[in-house]
Amino acid sequence: MGPHPAVAAIRLAVRRVLHDVLTDLTDVPDPTDRPGIPGSRTPRGAAPLVLVACSGGADSMALASALAFEAPKLGIRAGGITVDHGLQAGSDLRAAEVVTRMSALRLDPVESVAVRVGRDGGPEAAARDARYAALDEAADRLGAAAVLLGHTRDDQAETVLLGLARGSGIRSLSGMPEVSGGPGARTRTRRYRRPFLHIDRQTARKACMVQSLPVWDDPHNIDPAYTRSRLRHEGLPALEKALGKGVVEALARTAQLSRDDADALDAWAADAERGVRDADGRLECAKLYALPPAVRRRVLRRAVVAAGSPAGSLFARHIEEVDRLITGWRGQGAINLPGRVEAQRQGGRLVIRQG
Repeated sequence: MGPHPAVAAIRLAVRRVLHDVLTDLTDVPDPTDRPGIPGSRTPRGAAPLVLVACSGGADSMALASALAFEAPKLGIRAGGITVDHGLQAGSDLRAAEVVTRMSALRLDPVESVAVRVGRDGGPEAAARDARYAALDEAADRLGAAAVLLGHTRDDQAETVLLGLARGSGIRSLSGMPEVSGGPGARTRTRRYRRPFLHIDRQTARKACMVQSLPVWDDPHNIDPAYTRSRLRHEGLPALEKALGKGVVEALARTAQLSRDDADALDAWAADAERGVRDADGRLECAKLYALPPAVRRRVLRRAVVAAGSPAGSLFARHIEEVDRLITGWRGQGAINLPGRVEAQRQGGRLVIRQG
């Protein structure tokens, strides 16, 4: 008799991702180029290490159990990291409990990392930034080839709706990618993997229940002070009541379709940018004007970020102002952008530089 269908589903999802990790590693010609190995404690030629980011909740505990089961069969070492955000009384004790539970699954190494959460961007964004910084540091130090994250199809649907509410364009509607990287280094471009984006939250919880895995339900997940919590417990149920079942699945499909379109437009913009610069590398307004608006705005965004504007602080309204220097030129002055970057039109050229 095989495992429960929920357990089989999470194991299959993790198995596929681990095969992808191994494929990526075999594509690296020099073993010292493997993710995280330079400066880490991983000896050259050692079995690759894959970490799971585990909060102790149902999604990440299900992910940890599937990684512990599948990794040894593929010659992969499996470890775990839990991040203590310090936002609740006793958070250090709960983090220690999560370490004990991961050790019971025979994950090794396992660590708890304490972080200090700032205030930039609001509490949710600040906690996320601190968490990823801690995961990046641990992955670099331990020489991890990949870090698995427990985001589910329900999380993806919530992310799409949040992007829609911000009016941030098709990239925000594409939600979370199945594979993404940490900041900066080439070896981190495929660090984070999300095996459960096609699995619903209830399946992950059921997998924990039938395996008798203890889980911790974070009270922040039901706190209406947090936007995502309100969306999860009020917004999505209201949509399903009004539109019928299947809203989560439809939003997840929208994310994938939007991602495909956004990736294609980004590639088009990267190619187009080379053709709209003069011999000195300056952007030519006439050639920019001839581009389709979606491509032109991507070219402008790329140029502004390259000039030093932080991508996270650059919004659609900023790019629209720069775009009007091309499409609605009336002799207006320079546009001030985040990061002390300035855009202005001079002699048929668009000059973007940091002041």
